Amino acid sequence: MTERPACVPHFREDGAVDAPPLLLGPSLGTSTALWDAVVPGLSAAHRLVRWDLPGHGGSPAALIGPGATVADLGRLVLSLADTLALPRFSYAGVSLGGAVGLWLAVHHPGRIDRLAVVCSSARFGEPGPWRDRAAQVRESGTGPVAEGAAARWFTPGFTVPALLGDLLAADPEAYAACCDALASYDVRPLLPSIGAPTLVVAGREDPATPPAHAREIADAVPGATLLELPGASHLAPAERPVPLVRALRAHFAAEGPDAPGSASRGLTVRREVLGDAHVDRARAATTPFTARFQDFITRYAWGEIWTDPTLPRRERSLITLTALVAHGHLDELALHVRAAVRNGLTPEEIGAALLQTGVYCGVPAANAAYRVAGRVLAEMAGEAGG
Repeated sequence: MTERPACVPHFREDGAVDAPPLLLGPSLGTSTALWDAVVPGLSAAHRLVRWDLPGHGGSPAALIGPGATVADLGRLVLSLADTLALPRFSYAGVSLGGAVGLWLAVHHPGRIDRLAVVCSSARFGEPGPWRDRAAQVRESGTGPVAEGAAARWFTPGFTVPALLGDLLAADPEAYAACCDALASYDVRPLLPSIGAPTLVVAGREDPATPPAHAREIADAVPGATLLELPGASHLAPAERPVPLVRALRAHFAAEGPDAPGSASRGLTVRREVLGDAHVDRARAATTPFTARFQDFITRYAWGEIWTDPTLPRRERSLITLTALVAHGHLDELALHVRAAVRNGLTPEEIGAALLQTGVYCGVPAANAAYRVAGRVLAEMAGEAGG
């Protein structure tokens, strides 16, 4: 964990420090916990940096004051990026955090690689209601606002108590200053200047920033992609993390052909381990029905798991063989016996691994595995001799 200077917001880091950086911005009233359910699906391919708004989570309230603007928050994010030595980074933000992302993409395009704007807006309605909320919170704290938060943030029957607790714990003056920022925010005329590849995500049941707000952004930002998540309200990372992770992974994996989780990197490793002939057959057999699954295994299994340097490929082959024996996946076992040889395992080592499975997976499972492995090794010996 990098030490936080006094002039930057509180932040949390996940993932490898040498992975492509991705900053994650929060919604008003929440903390870094908003992204908890999303982090496991993104941290394998990215250096994730989650940050807290002033007076929220672990950030000091004094970072902003009355009359604050989204530009003030954007400059805090730039200070954080400078502290972490990140001259360029990708960014995803929810609601107010998404507004910060749009501001960054407009005013500091050289810093932003790719952008995702989640349940956000280019203008959050008329300024009057935000100024009224700021005055209410300065007078009575966040308790009155928290009373209706669940209905604004989540669909009926769903809630995350920890996020509601974040709202109750937020510093009233800092929360009110964030309301000031929302009151004065309007980036609509500047959206066509955004050059970063942009994904816009809407919760289909979001009353705070309805899908029309997302469509307005996507229509104005050149080349932007729009996604509406069914069953999602305002805090989509908490309520619908699985489809959101899928969309963010696909969007941010396009950072480069060699980035962890990219399709091209995964395809290279898949060919190295399984062989060109198998991969060519699999790709030729791909249909519109199976295309997403082929992309999934190429990006995830081969582009992330098999490229993780923690374990050498020999050890990964041993693990894979025993897992396939345990579950009786004999067709896949045949494929991975060949892969194990390519990864440097000898027939004797493969046999020793299968003998071990007889102890822990059962003799019948090992017996079937020996038949498959013996056949494959004999075929490979004949191919080598021919």
